[in-house]
Amino acid sequence: MPNPPDDADARRAIAPVICYPVETLPQPDMAVYSAARTGMTKVDEVTVPPRDAATFTVPAGHIFRISSVEGPQVGDLNLWNARDLSERFYSGKTRALHGTHISTGDRMWSSFPAMRPMATVIHDTLDWYGIDSFGGSVHDVIGTRCDPYTHNLLAGGQYHHCCHSNLTRALADHLGVSPHQAEPHVHDVLNVFMCTGFTRDTGQYFMKSSPVRPGDHIDFFAEIDLLGALSACPGGDCSSEHSSDTAACYPLLVEMFQPRADTLAEWHAPQPNGYDRTHGR
Repeated sequence: MPNPPDDADARRAIAPVICYPVETLPQPDMAVYSAARTGMTKVDEVTVPPRDAATFTVPAGHIFRISSVEGPQVGDLNLWNARDLSERFYSGKTRALHGTHISTGDRMWSSFPAMRPMATVIHDTLDWYGIDSFGGSVHDVIGTRCDPYTHNLLAGGQYHHCCHSNLTRALADHLGVSPHQAEPHVHDVLNVFMCTGFTRDTGQYFMKSSPVRPGDHIDFFAEIDLLGALSACPGGDCSSEHSSDTAACYPLLVEMFQPRADTLAEWHAPQPNGYDRTHGR
């Protein structure tokens, strides 16, 4: 390692600035969403088996809830525009706008060129967790999803129940195509209920036992027509390892609700991003 320059401490002491200040970012009207949750009617549900995934659809203006039902379990969530799979959840831009973890009032943004809110977090029973002494928090948009390629690289073997494979199978079944055809649509996830952060000394991505317990849930408002896929991670509560059959795993429940029409009088579906896409030409 080269010797540090004489002004190394001064360079390190320069204060950071926020890359994407959000003061001008349109804010969700939480009063509308709160009203929508009042008197909503359940219209469907899907149970996601342990170490597997399932798909679900949510019309725009509806609410979906992901719940822990039997034991502490994390889930990997993909979202697509139900009418156009090329518009999908963009975890990197969501992270840039809201931070490494999301909760009530934050939004799941879609990919370019539409780049608009796909879903808004409107209620979260784990809001209380905050950021712990290790720098960990819940519902991360840091991790990409456990996958068989990284598992093969680090441990060898062919493990087929990583979240990436689970999501691929579920989407393939929904679309009626092969896993090879479905796989390119699977993307970086929202790690629902997962407690993660970065180590302060090495900057490595860490996970720890999720604080989720049966009855905990997170509610999302669908801003556009959505196709979702949720994997119940093979790591269970991710307290020790993932990509194996070692951890205790439990199902997750996805419920869909229809708000009363009168509660959405002030809500309008977001339009695609206003950039003209000429790119200077």
